[in-house]
This record gives sequence, C-alpha cells and structure tokens, in this order.
Amino acid sequence: MTAVKHEWRKHEKDLYCPKQQAVQVAVPSMKFLVLGGVGNPNHAAFADDIEALYSLSYGIKMLPKKGITPEGYFDYTVYPLETLWKQIEYTEQFDKNNLQYRVMIRQPDFVTSDVLEAAIMNVSKKKSLPRFKDVRLESIEDGDCVQILHVGPYDDEPESFMKVEEFCSANKLQRINDEWHREIYLSDARKVEPAKLKTVLRVQVKSMQF
Repeated sequence: MTAVKHEWRKHEKDLYCPKQQAVQVAVPSMKFLVLGGVGNPNHAAFADDIEALYSLSYGIKMLPKKGITPEGYFDYTVYPLETLWKQIEYTEQFDKNNLQYRVMIRQPDFVTSDVLEAAIMNVSKKKSLPRFKDVRLESIEDGDCVQILHVGPYDDEPESFMKVEEFCSANKLQRINDEWHREIYLSDARKVEPAKLKTVLRVQVKSMQF
C-alpha cells in the first residue's frame, strides 16, 4: 500500500488553518530550521535567509532521490515559512528597521543534525549560500497560544491583533513573552496581491491569576 503523503493543510488544520476569528490552541514541540537576524524584512538580508531555509527544506525532502533515505522518512509537503518578530527598542512610531527576527521552517520529526548536514552537502553542490553555515535545527514548543488568520496587507495586522487582545480579555488570558509574536505565511507575497495575503498571527498566553 502506498503511504499517504503528509500535507499540513489537511492533517494539521488546527495549527495552520484558523479562521478570521481568534481561537486558543495548544502548540506542541516541533523541529525547525532557524536563522536569526535584525533589520527591515524588505531588505536583501531577510530574503537571503528565506532562500537558505527553503533551499535546505526542499533539499531534505529530496534526499531519497539523492540516494539518502533518513530513518523514519515519509513523503510530505514542505511546511510554510514562519517568523518570530519583536521590536528591538520601543518607539511610538513603528519602524521596520527596528526589528529583530527569527525566521524558520518546520521540519518532520525524522530530521536530525546529521540529516541537515547531508542536505547542506547535497544542496551546496548546486547552490552555495553563505547563510547555510548559520542554519540551526531547533525544537521549539509554543504551548498555549491564541491565533487568528489575517487576510490582507502585513501593515494592517494591528486590526487582527486587536481581535486577539479582545479574545484574551474575554477569556481571562494574558500574553506571555509579549515582546515576540509569530507569523506563519500561507501566501507567497511575490505572487499574491496584498489584499489577498493570508497570514496566521499567533501569541503565547496563560490564564490570568486572581
């Protein structure tokens, strides 16, 4: 029997396919390829980080075609790009140059540091990017979170974050790690017009103590 391809849009809807209303969700520990940086996401450095992560993510997926089949491997759809964002210093007027980020792509559980190294070696034969050496494999657990689907330009995200805050207030939740928030990009901004961009916005929360 042919194994079923794991597709995150179908099999993990609770994590990646929320509606445009805020909802609470428990996010388990997951593996990611991660790069960190600072500065404006519209600048070349951020694009270079994305290219490095996608190149290695697809490189891992294609390892069996290169004669390397990791233990526990299964076919899957590459996960979407995600980023943790925070302002380096608080300013009244939002400044994209004043941002720190951790950009990442989730990996299946079979991915290990050895699997990553194998992918780097294979991908580097055709494309050698300076940031390959800085990519790290990390396990990250967000735990209790509130998330919402934002549809529209990134600059309009505050409208959706307001819905998140209202949900938290109504359900006696408060944000933790409130300097950071997570964005999961379900659309390719190079191909989709701003009004139709789909982005999952997620914050970590805990119950209020009285």
